[in-house]
Amino acid sequence: MMPIRDVVIFPYMMTPFVVGRESSVRALEEAMAGDKKIFLATQHDASIDEPKPNEIYNVGTVVNIVQSLKLPDGNIKVLVEGVERAKVVSVSDEEGFFRAVVRTVSYKVETGAQLDALVSRVTNLFEQYVKLSQNLNYETMIAAVRVDDPGKLADTVGANLQLTIEEKQDLLEIFDPIDRLTRVAEMLDIEIEKLNVDRTIQGRVKRQMEKAQKEYYLNEKIKAIQKELGRGEKSEIDELKKRIETAGMTKDALEKAMAELKRLENMPPMSAESTVSRNYLDWLLAVPWKKRSKEIRDLKFAEGVLESDHYGLEKIKERILEFLAVRRLVKNPKGSILCFVGPPGVGKTSLGMSIAKATGRKFVRLSLGGVRDEAEVRGHRRTYIGALPGQIIQMMKKAGTRNPVFMLDEVDKMSTDFRGDPSSALLEVLDPEQNYMFMDHYLDVEYDLSQVFFIATANVLHTIPPALQDRMEVIRLSGYTEYEKLEIAKRFLVRKQMEQTGLTAKQVEFTDAGITGLIQFYTREAGVRNLEREIGNICRKTARKVVNHDSSPAKNKPELPSEVLTAEKLPDLLGPAKFRDLQTDKKNEVGAAVGLAWTEVGGQILTTEATLMEGKGKLTVTGKLGDVMQESAQAAMSYIRSRAHQFGLPRDFYRNLDVHLHIPEGAIPKDGPSAGITIATTICSALTRIAVRGDVAMTGEITLRGKVLPIGGLKEKLMAAHRHGIFEAIMPADNQKDLPDIPENIRNVMKLHFVENMDEVLKIALDGEITALPMPTGVEVGTQPAGETRAH
Repeated sequence: MMPIRDVVIFPYMMTPFVVGRESSVRALEEAMAGDKKIFLATQHDASIDEPKPNEIYNVGTVVNIVQSLKLPDGNIKVLVEGVERAKVVSVSDEEGFFRAVVRTVSYKVETGAQLDALVSRVTNLFEQYVKLSQNLNYETMIAAVRVDDPGKLADTVGANLQLTIEEKQDLLEIFDPIDRLTRVAEMLDIEIEKLNVDRTIQGRVKRQMEKAQKEYYLNEKIKAIQKELGRGEKSEIDELKKRIETAGMTKDALEKAMAELKRLENMPPMSAESTVSRNYLDWLLAVPWKKRSKEIRDLKFAEGVLESDHYGLEKIKERILEFLAVRRLVKNPKGSILCFVGPPGVGKTSLGMSIAKATGRKFVRLSLGGVRDEAEVRGHRRTYIGALPGQIIQMMKKAGTRNPVFMLDEVDKMSTDFRGDPSSALLEVLDPEQNYMFMDHYLDVEYDLSQVFFIATANVLHTIPPALQDRMEVIRLSGYTEYEKLEIAKRFLVRKQMEQTGLTAKQVEFTDAGITGLIQFYTREAGVRNLEREIGNICRKTARKVVNHDSSPAKNKPELPSEVLTAEKLPDLLGPAKFRDLQTDKKNEVGAAVGLAWTEVGGQILTTEATLMEGKGKLTVTGKLGDVMQESAQAAMSYIRSRAHQFGLPRDFYRNLDVHLHIPEGAIPKDGPSAGITIATTICSALTRIAVRGDVAMTGEITLRGKVLPIGGLKEKLMAAHRHGIFEAIMPADNQKDLPDIPENIRNVMKLHFVENMDEVLKIALDGEITALPMPTGVEVGTQPAGETRAH
């Protein structure tokens, strides 16, 4: 017996190995001298040179020594062939080498379908294994396993598997061929799975290595080309680091930028993640952290700029000059947040540009009309593909300074949907107590907006959430008077349109009467957009005349006379008047009164009509009126019925009459309580058959007791009356506080009546006195307010 290490010999296998130990050499020589048979058993621990019998496995293989060759160093190289497995019964080492008594076992295997299937399975699995393994020769191995004996098949396959010594020894110790073959099948399944995983990993690693090598090669080539072009070897990372250090970022932003730069440095240059990191750093560097515009704090200069750009708007100019005065006195004041509210075309956006010019700041404008996504304000998180900062940060980048004038246009036209509420996101931006640490989702660092001068613009306030209104200083811009429009046209619009059409002062001249005609008969608006359009229309027609005259072939042609625009020429140039002058319509009519209304685009006059029919006391209201306005009509009717005697009407007048109240234009929705006194006057006129004065406009809410309550939008309403040529107006006494807001030229021209009850209204509005019926004895009208004068 000879102990062997690091190898397990299977029956039927030819195995070469070198023998060097003295005891092993002696055992080999003894065997060679006899029948050339020797028992080989593997020792437990290969590092032990002289193992004891209990340090050697009990099961080994009886082999024939086929060949032995003595080597020059004294070792012997032998080739052995396994014959059969055997188990040690006893071992002795008295002669200087091991001699063992062993027991061999022979199994008779019964052939059958089950065995054939198992043999076939093992053969097929081994074929797969050999194909996947790169260490075995396919033809040799397949030839070796083509045997009928299941025991020999199991031993041949087991000997050629890449197994550990312990696993091979376990296989050797299974004497039953069927059990051994089953175990081999299980081992083959496991080994094939391992080889498949190895192959997949190797393929992936190989592809990645090829890609990395390609990228490395191309990057090195780019560096070499750039070096050859003389662009220097300074790496992009170093350049970014220098820019970050000099950007003037806050401490948090600097730490975040440096951490991102470190990540970028460790990434492959061509990876998708590196592009995301690079874009993020570019945005951090693009936003202004310390650059500021040097402010102009000269009040005289600012006043001059504002006067030259806009006519009127005194309140706003005062507010801006106050703001500049504060900035001269306070070194680091907080940014202002103004909100200009007014109808279209009154100059809200252009005023923002003038403020920027007057203060020497950059101007940026963000239109919020139709914006419905909160990410438009705050940006997207960087985890999304194609993420970008919000519009606030984008506009700050565009401005390039920390203290621009930032206009938020159409702030009343934002909407909400499932993506969020942008008006709520603006709360942080427009709050001076919070916006010094504005957090954009993309940048994910605090950014200071406290130096920004925010200006919001809106046509109406009621669509702006109350929390947002609370953060802004609201300044109202009402419509322009005719006189203001005339001045604006002379100073700005005519010059602008002449420049755009290439005309000179010699070729066209606008008279005051001509511009006033344009304002009265061709435009009806609070702003000046349509007026500018009509002036442009006249300029284009004049330009065509000039070109036709210049291109005519006649010699010594006379010079084209200047086109002087007078009121008489307007119909020839622009066609018939689009709006009638209501001065010709100011007839006194029964059952028709002139009311005043407020709209988003300024004030309007509202004619109210009433007619009587035979019926049963029904009040019909038409003209697309809202609930509040319909209730006002009911209140007015109840007031008149309760005062029937004072108005010269029988107490049961309504039993046989239906009253129909109509307010044109029928397609336009109308609502609000301010038409109360107009409706009452109209119904009273229709019932008493006394005409209402056509040159008087009125507005006010009515109560059941005939009190006149205050209303809103007085300035716009009076300007509408003035625009339509009505110079007398009735309004609630409580609205006297609004008189300072009315332009002085309108106050001077118009006759204003401030009233407290309906009796006063009817005295002024009706073209005649109401004769009261004699009061029946013993009847007291309970609705007569205390201290109120009876109607005549």
